[in-house]
Amino acid sequence: MTMPQRGFLRPHHVLALVLCVSATEDFDWTKNERTSFYYGTFPTGFSWGAGSSAYQTEGAWNVDGKGISIWDAFSHKKGKIFLNDTADSSCEGYYKFKDDIALMKDMKLNHYRFSISWPRILPTGLKSEKINEKGIKYYSDLINMLLDNKITPIVTLYHWDLPQVLHEKYGGWHNISMVNYFNDFANLCFERFGNRVKYWITFNNPWSIAVEGYETGEHAPGLKLKGTGAYKAAHHIIKAHAKVRHTYDMQWRSKQKGLVGISLTADWGEPVDISNQRDIEAAERYIQFYLGWFATPLFHGDYPQVMKDYIGRKSGQQGLGASRLPVFSPQEKSYIKGTCDFLGLGHFTTRYVTLKNYPSGAGDNYFSDRDLAELVDPQWPDPGSEWLYSVPWGFRRLLNFVKTQYGNPMIYVTENGVSEKMLCTDLCDDWRMKYFKDYINEMLKAIKDGVNVKGYTAWSLLDSFEWDEGFSERFGLYYVDFRNKNKPRYPKASVHYYKRIISSNGFPNQREVESWKRKAVETCSSSNQLLAADPLIGHMEMVTEIVVPTVCTLCILISAVFFMFLLRRRL
Repeated sequence: MTMPQRGFLRPHHVLALVLCVSATEDFDWTKNERTSFYYGTFPTGFSWGAGSSAYQTEGAWNVDGKGISIWDAFSHKKGKIFLNDTADSSCEGYYKFKDDIALMKDMKLNHYRFSISWPRILPTGLKSEKINEKGIKYYSDLINMLLDNKITPIVTLYHWDLPQVLHEKYGGWHNISMVNYFNDFANLCFERFGNRVKYWITFNNPWSIAVEGYETGEHAPGLKLKGTGAYKAAHHIIKAHAKVRHTYDMQWRSKQKGLVGISLTADWGEPVDISNQRDIEAAERYIQFYLGWFATPLFHGDYPQVMKDYIGRKSGQQGLGASRLPVFSPQEKSYIKGTCDFLGLGHFTTRYVTLKNYPSGAGDNYFSDRDLAELVDPQWPDPGSEWLYSVPWGFRRLLNFVKTQYGNPMIYVTENGVSEKMLCTDLCDDWRMKYFKDYINEMLKAIKDGVNVKGYTAWSLLDSFEWDEGFSERFGLYYVDFRNKNKPRYPKASVHYYKRIISSNGFPNQREVESWKRKAVETCSSSNQLLAADPLIGHMEMVTEIVVPTVCTLCILISAVFFMFLLRRRL
């Protein structure tokens, strides 16, 4: 995620933003007011799940024939990851998947979203060179055990871990050859797993792959090709998605009867001043450059017009002969259009957006192409991650936007959750319970609005490696003790809270919902005692921005006293 430009809103802006006006005329905002909590339940058959990804959780980075991924190579370079963390062992999910499925079963999850590591199956990335049968067996066993426990597998083919060989030989997603190599990998997965897997996601958050991998260099492979890097990588990713979908149609759909979609992550953008047409247009532009960049080609056949206009104009001002945004041929447009059986949607937070003109010049890049500034309200809850503020009402707005823009597609929420950065760990994560409660409720309101949401995936099942932030940010429902070689899991209060939402299929009534938090906190207190009983537990995490609740200060003092007591006994 990209860090927002920090800014403070004038008080009258905060008060005035009760409704948003969209530049899209047919978006009925009157149905999408910021209303009070809604008690009600989800449609019968609504699917509840949790998610993970291969590189973030599996560990076992160089065993059983697995090849090196770009994230293995990137995280092993000093200074790329906070505290030089790597996911070499991470949660040891490769060895502990049976334990983790037991956790899912206890939560009564309907589905589990995970990703397949391309280099674990094809070590060099190429099907023609070597298929790693041990990797195939790992995923086959995982899928079988999920099905044995009545948990539906939702499988992501690409969650950022490109085989390093493909980057070194061809330049990764900057090379059109990736389209065919990815198709070969996907086809192998359909062949080996498709008789049991019915929900396929081609790419997870291609925005991040393109922008952070090829423009800012914050993520693997770490390239900083400003102004062109992100657009070129995205162009090939969109083509690769379309090819895989056509391959499934031609070779597998009639036999396997599955669905192929993509998972796009997007924040909501709200105009700072709803009476200012330029701010309204800037907010629309923010979403089109974020979600529309990928969704519009897949649903309508081409990039959003506003992207073509802005990037084309700025490219001309630079003296370039053609736009930095690549062009789809007429044949490609028809090939790409309509290649989503469902839209996976990841969402975490919201920004206020205002116009900001960036003159064309040496600083031309994806961010300045948009001519806007992002702001946050200082009153929004901020659990610790610099970019993630809790703004539930933005979720309903985003879901309604998708409904209007893309013909009300079938939506699976593929990522939604909140992290924390704290000096020590308290399993009674009341801010996460509140986040889930409020965001899931806004999703319920969106379904009432007529948005076609079929399932929800809490992000994430476990604390895991959080990319360039290493282990300093924790998204998990389950706390993982990374300093213990066995990587034990401890349930946070949010596990019990989410479990109650699942068992009730929503929020049945006020009295019952209000009791959930109290019961969840009672349950997590015993888990806290288990965690504190281990004197080797790494309570202290060195982080740049630290939130220190009173309970953390107390736990440090208790740990210190306990340690001194042990020392004195030994003396």
